[in-house]
Amino acid sequence: MAESKPECPVDIWKGKDMNTHTANRIERRPFASLGHADHGWLNARHHFSFADYHDEDRMNWGAIRVWNDDEIGPRSGFPPHPHADMEIITYVRTGAITHKDSLGNQGRTEAGDVQVMSAGTGIRHAEYNLEDETTTLFQIWVIPRARGGSPSWGAKPFPRGERSSKLVVLASGYDEDAEALRIRADARLLGGTIKAGDSVTYDSADGRHLYLVPATGRITIDGETYEARDGAAIIGGAPITITAIEDAEIVLVDSI
Repeated sequence: MAESKPECPVDIWKGKDMNTHTANRIERRPFASLGHADHGWLNARHHFSFADYHDEDRMNWGAIRVWNDDEIGPRSGFPPHPHADMEIITYVRTGAITHKDSLGNQGRTEAGDVQVMSAGTGIRHAEYNLEDETTTLFQIWVIPRARGGSPSWGAKPFPRGERSSKLVVLASGYDEDAEALRIRADARLLGGTIKAGDSVTYDSADGRHLYLVPATGRITIDGETYEARDGAAIIGGAPITITAIEDAEIVLVDSI
């Protein structure tokens, strides 16, 4: 999925090793500070530089290049457009998104479920909200291990009830995550629901980069409060504790 002018893969790869947030282990990105583009049918917030929003300090976080918080109006969407050399993950929060691509893949991904697309050497796709309600989703781009490769697409249901009080791997580039959707990157997408007052702990290795967003609900991360749809850029290497102030839905990417 893209805005009116998709980014050039060359420019994206140039930014892969640029990490400027080193002063603190966790950087909070309030929702109000995100890039914003309102096209009428699409109301988008950008956690990272994207399209007409540019911030040198928010080019990427490890291999995470894009995290868009999109609201797509009823009976609207993105017409066919190209991508290459990117792993594109769509996490549907409400409503549903319907996918169609140049490989002949078609599918409808509902709220709570995930679709992934490995753009590889190149693919064209369209994403439409064919519902009578607004669809909300996170679209996340992760830089792959290597350029090229055959493009592919896949989707899978992940019932929210099966993620209660824990973080479940939904998409992964690692063989040990056998139940997750496959991506070709050194990264994992995790999701979970946490009841108010409950906590979960997540640990990561040195050299990892985590990006966490509460899709719904207020939470704390190591005692600092985050509102729904705020972002947290976290340097890995030590556990973090996530506590729900309100019932919350958590989405987390752990990458190199």
